[in-house]
Parts: sequence; structure tokens; C-alpha cells
Amino acid sequence: MTRNTAREIAVHLSYEMNFSDCSIGELLDKRLTQESFAELAEEDPIYREAPGAKQDAYIRRLVCGVAEHAAELDAYIAKYAVGWSFSRIPLVASAIMRVAMFEILYMPDIPDGAAINEAVEIAKKYESPETVKFINGILGSFVRREIPDAAEQIRPE
Repeated sequence: MTRNTAREIAVHLSYEMNFSDCSIGELLDKRLTQESFAELAEEDPIYREAPGAKQDAYIRRLVCGVAEHAAELDAYIAKYAVGWSFSRIPLVASAIMRVAMFEILYMPDIPDGAAINEAVEIAKKYESPETVKFINGILGSFVRREIPDAAEQIRPE
């Protein structure tokens, strides 16, 4: 499993947190199993291969981090979603942005530009072109204004 696939699965799980009564740990333990992946593989090909130890740890770090920092991440999304109330933002789009922002803020080994580009690529699979532009714009503004020396790391789309 590639990191890109693991990131997309983390987005799925971050989205699923909106609807689950389970704790984050319970959700991850339930979803990151061979059995769960076998069931989901029929619906989505990204589940054809269960994560190895490294990918499992990466997915858990992302999803737990997004949950732990949800209020902070949502505040950034709301700040840069000019003219939009947070409640109008599709849940999938907010999950994509939360994952990217968490990577940018808390995972220094991942370049900011890579986090943004991957978020945009994931968004292209699930959202309209307008929403993809919206996500790209929010993440670009966030990095340019909130992350020191970010202008050198990302290129405008």
C-alpha cells in the first residue's frame, strides 16, 4: 500500500468519525483489519490491500491527530473559507482539508506542497471541480499565511 492510498483511507476514516458512536481507537481497530478491508474491497479498490505496520501507524497517527486537533483544524478552515459558513462545507471536503492541515502542522517530514497536492488529488475523486478549487484555495491560503517560510515550499496551482 502506498502512502497516497493510506492518506486516502485516513480521509475516509476522518469522514466516518462524523457518523460513528465508537471512540477513535475503536473505529480504527474495527476498520484497520484484514476482514474489514476484504468487505470494503468490493465497494472501493483502495481497500484491496490492507495496510502493513508502517501504513497502519501512519493512518492511525493521521486519524487520531485529526480527532485530537479537530477544533483547531476547523477554526483554520472557517478562517480561510471566506464567504462560507463551516456548516456549508461538504463533510468529505472538510475531512480532506483536516487531514492535509494536520500533516502540514504536525508532520514536518511531509512537505507542505505534497500535503496540498495529495488533498487536491483525493478531492478530485469525491468532489465537484468547484469544491476541488475551494479546497486548493483554502489550503494554499492557510499555508501562505500560517506556516513560516511556506512560500518557498509550495507553488501556486
